[in-house]
Amino acid sequence: MFRWISANFRTFLWALALAIAVWIAAVTGADPDKTRLLSKPIPIQIIGQDPSLIINSGIPKEVTISLRAPSSVWRVIDDNPNLARAILDLSGLSSGEHTAELQIQVNARPVQIISVTPQIVTFTLEEIATRTLPVDITLTGEAAIGYQLGEITAQPLKALIAGAQSQVQKVARLRVAIRLDGVRENIDRTVKVEVLDSAGLPVDNIKVSPDSIRVSVPVSQQGGYRDVAVKVVTTGRVASGYRLTDISVFPPIVTVFAANPDLVANLPGVVETMPLDLQNAEDTINTRLTLNLPEGVSIVGDQTVSIQAGVSAIESSVTLADEKVEIIGLRDGLTAVVSPLTVDVIASGPLPLLDMLTRQDVRVTVDLTGLGIGTHQVTPKVEILLSKAVVESILPNTIEVVISANGVPTISITPTP
Repeated sequence: MFRWISANFRTFLWALALAIAVWIAAVTGADPDKTRLLSKPIPIQIIGQDPSLIINSGIPKEVTISLRAPSSVWRVIDDNPNLARAILDLSGLSSGEHTAELQIQVNARPVQIISVTPQIVTFTLEEIATRTLPVDITLTGEAAIGYQLGEITAQPLKALIAGAQSQVQKVARLRVAIRLDGVRENIDRTVKVEVLDSAGLPVDNIKVSPDSIRVSVPVSQQGGYRDVAVKVVTTGRVASGYRLTDISVFPPIVTVFAANPDLVANLPGVVETMPLDLQNAEDTINTRLTLNLPEGVSIVGDQTVSIQAGVSAIESSVTLADEKVEIIGLRDGLTAVVSPLTVDVIASGPLPLLDMLTRQDVRVTVDLTGLGIGTHQVTPKVEILLSKAVVESILPNTIEVVISANGVPTISITPTP
């Protein structure tokens, strides 16, 4: 038996190799390998980092990976991209510059990693440094005229910064900036802390605790000053057929001043403009008006206000009855009879325009271009020569047209009631 096996050992090996080759060919043909990139870049996961150290530079956020795998495995990976991981192990590394290779793990089999971009990263580890700095409050702009600012309060007055030692050393000051921009009311808001270097430029990668400061600034009006609303006074009426749509004033509120505070205190809360003349106006009015102020009271700033009065024509509609229908486009040698001979046209537009509308301004046509002998239903077309007038409807909206050859009478059948 042993001699027989020895004599046929090579045959067994060839048979086994042939069987394996046939199996591989069958599997590969049914589930072919594909080489391509993962559908999305993979984020880099950092492990083993010393908590007293911080990465200051050099590590990208994600990598691109190319794999070779059977089609069935690719379907599994595409359905769950988290099966692929890129790991950077910082275990045992101290402060300084380092170069390390990313570890790629794919929890699917079988796969072959073809390429990783980047595969090797160079980075710097630094010791974490902290500092406590006061927070400066910076005001930009000015309060509205006649208003004054009270004492500024902020809470807390200091903040703790943390980051890489080289970055922390760049920090010169912490600041919160408040824009006034004509403020008239008390300021009470929470503002983000800015981290700046000696040149006033932001310093990146610094954590601030707390990262926001609550700032309060009382704002009060000075004696002799007062904010009052502006009321537009009008005279006259717009032209017949027109209407006043709106009146706007800018600024809607003005600041007035008097050396005697009692004068502004006794104002009713509004000041009137000089009269705006609307007599026979047919278009929007844009103008500037002065204010009608009591003696001893003056307006702060611009002495006039901007007024816009909207004037537009009143919209209406009119019915033009029995407008004659005109035939156009009829071929030579043909005769056409329309029924009915007239239509009613409903038009809309500005009332003054409709009052001037006459029959000579309206044309109703039926276009018979391309139509032959027979009975046809045609939609009439209405043209109004005056602009801004719109055709709303035509009654009836369809015209019967009977076309016949010249000299051939048309037969009209009247139904029995």
